[in-house]
Amino acid sequence: MRIRTLVVDDEPLAREWLRNLLSREDGVEVVGEAEDGFRAVLAIQETRPDVVFLDVQMPGLDGFGVLETLGPRELPALVFVSAFDQYAVRAFDVHALDYILKPFGQERLHATLERVRARLRDRQAGEALESLSTLVDELRALRSYPVWLLVRQDGRSFFVRVADIDWVEAARNNVLLHVGKATHAYHDTMQGIEGKLDGRRFLRIHRSTIVNIERVKELEPWFNGDYVVALRDGTKLTLSATYRWALKSFRRPTVPGAEGRVLPGGPAGEQAVPLES
Repeated sequence: MRIRTLVVDDEPLAREWLRNLLSREDGVEVVGEAEDGFRAVLAIQETRPDVVFLDVQMPGLDGFGVLETLGPRELPALVFVSAFDQYAVRAFDVHALDYILKPFGQERLHATLERVRARLRDRQAGEALESLSTLVDELRALRSYPVWLLVRQDGRSFFVRVADIDWVEAARNNVLLHVGKATHAYHDTMQGIEGKLDGRRFLRIHRSTIVNIERVKELEPWFNGDYVVALRDGTKLTLSATYRWALKSFRRPTVPGAEGRVLPGGPAGEQAVPLES
């Protein structure tokens, strides 16, 4: 059985050292390497390795972020490699295929590869997928929400920083991420993207709209219990009566004397209230 491996580490010497160890093992092929989490995501999708030796601590998108970005169905077998045991030994011991502390030798690597071979022979793919799903859920609980989203558009793959998203709009087979003057199609449902966004920052205000609360300038009562949500860039969105419970997320004192009345309670005499000083 031939094992196709991908090496991910931000240190060139560490990648070279691991490649050298892997080259001494029979039936092992290194199909690529990546120097950070962003390139790792793309390399995993392009090369489809059997196993990834993934460094935990990397700048930008770290090992945790790679898992969060890809999701369990795109993940191969994972072997975490780190010089620090505080990152994942406790969290990964049950769910990850292996976790190796640097430095390690040929014997330790050989034992890991035997575990990889056993996993690849395992026909119970559903059990492995369930384990990876549990791992991703635990990582998201530990790490909160993804910092980046991988967007594939017009034959390109690139990352969008979640904090830069102004609002999200439902489209036919995707959602549209509005980032400044740019709009990016992202392959997901509204329910799916809502689960990836921190509810303390992003708010569902309509069945087809999610807004970054920090971009909201003011709310203006409209008809039938709806509100107009004005963003700082001039964009106007609708907060439907169905999501009126979300108004409490905007009840924060931002203008002098507005404490307790950032938004009026009843429809009569309601006025637009600025949400910035």
